[in-house]
Amino acid sequence: MKLEEEIKQSRFRNEFHKLAVNIFYTNSWLLNLQTELFNKFGITGNQFNILRILRGQHPRPATVNLLKERMVDKMSDASRLVERLRVKGLVKRELSADDRRMVDVKITEKGLDLLSQIDKLNNEYDSFFCNLSEKEAKKINDLLDKMRGLNQTNQ
Repeated sequence: MKLEEEIKQSRFRNEFHKLAVNIFYTNSWLLNLQTELFNKFGITGNQFNILRILRGQHPRPATVNLLKERMVDKMSDASRLVERLRVKGLVKRELSADDRRMVDVKITEKGLDLLSQIDKLNNEYDSFFCNLSEKEAKKINDLLDKMRGLNQTNQ
């Protein structure tokens, strides 16, 4: 369905305004689909993001600062997310051997097992984009990267 029909708005200031609204709307749509998916496993999208980063680091530890740098949602409180994952037994925290002021975070076997279960739903996740070809998805990715790159050079 077209954006105008979805949000019941027929006019936009210009195509750039429509693009911004469309990106916000689509982000919300995608987050809602992800929330439904992750709720099946008792985690949030941000917790999944932390687990995914830790799996990429495995078996090396990550600091909370590294997690913050790599997270998709830069506004998330990584320390709080790590603590919630620790309580669930999905990660463990240890004082760093290199710097006792730092905390190392590692994914546990239980965390790796959970990600393996979620990986089995990759086809379901990919189906969110079933109305696009792989070529179209690449083009959108390229355009979004281009948009962010232009914004960074103007700052």
